[in-house]
Amino acid sequence: MVLGAKILIVDDESQIRKLLRVTLEAHGFTTIEESTGKNGILQASMSRPDLIILDLGLPDMDGTEVLSKIREWATVPILVLTVRDDEAGKVFALDHGADDYITKPFGMGELMARIRVALRHSANQQDEPVLHIGPITVDLARRHVEKRGEQIRLTPIEYDLLKALATNVGRVITHRQLLKQVWGEQSPETASHYLRVYVGHLRKKIEDNPAQPNLIITEPGVGYRLVAPN
Repeated sequence: MVLGAKILIVDDESQIRKLLRVTLEAHGFTTIEESTGKNGILQASMSRPDLIILDLGLPDMDGTEVLSKIREWATVPILVLTVRDDEAGKVFALDHGADDYITKPFGMGELMARIRVALRHSANQQDEPVLHIGPITVDLARRHVEKRGEQIRLTPIEYDLLKALATNVGRVITHRQLLKQVWGEQSPETASHYLRVYVGHLRKKIEDNPAQPNLIITEPGVGYRLVAPN
C-alpha cells in the first residue's frame, strides 16, 4: 500500500517541489504538483491522492484554508510543511485536520519517515481491534492492555488517553484533541492540568524509564505523540 502511493505536493516554491518529486519518485511514489491553493484543492478532488504534502505559505490563499476545505470531504492524510515555527500555528493546523507537520528547512530522512507513518496509519489503523506499539499491546475490543505479555491495569481515563494516542500512533495529537476525546466536549477547566498528570501516570505504567520516555513523546506547547521505538 505504501509503495507506489500517489502523493500530491502543493507548494509554490519550484525548488521544493523538484526536491520532493525527485526524492519521492526515487522511493517508488507517484507525484502530482500544484503551486496554488485553488489548484491544490481541485487536484485533491480529481486525482484522489493517497497523501498530500501542503505548504501553508501559498500565494493565493492561506494553507490552513486549503486544509479546512479539503477536510470538508476527504480523510486523506495531510502533512503540512511550514516555515512557521510558532506553536499556535502548528496547533491550529493539527486541530483543523493536518495529520502531521514538519518545519522548513527539513531533513528528507525525517520527511520520508513521517510519510511512511501517515500512509501506514491510513491503511491499517482504521478498524484494527488489536494494536501493537513496541512492547505495548492494546486490545480495543476487550479494553485490555499488556506490556511484554503482562497485563497493565489502567484507570478508565488512563485507558482512554492511551487509546486516543494508540489509534493515532506516530501522529501529533494536540492538547485540545486529547481533552475532547478523553473528557468530552464539556471538559472541565482544570482538565489541562489533569492531562499532564495523567500522561505522567500513564508513562509510569508503560515506559521502561518514565523520566526518559521513548513511547509517549511530548511535542512542547502542542501535544503528545505515541511512537513505536526502533
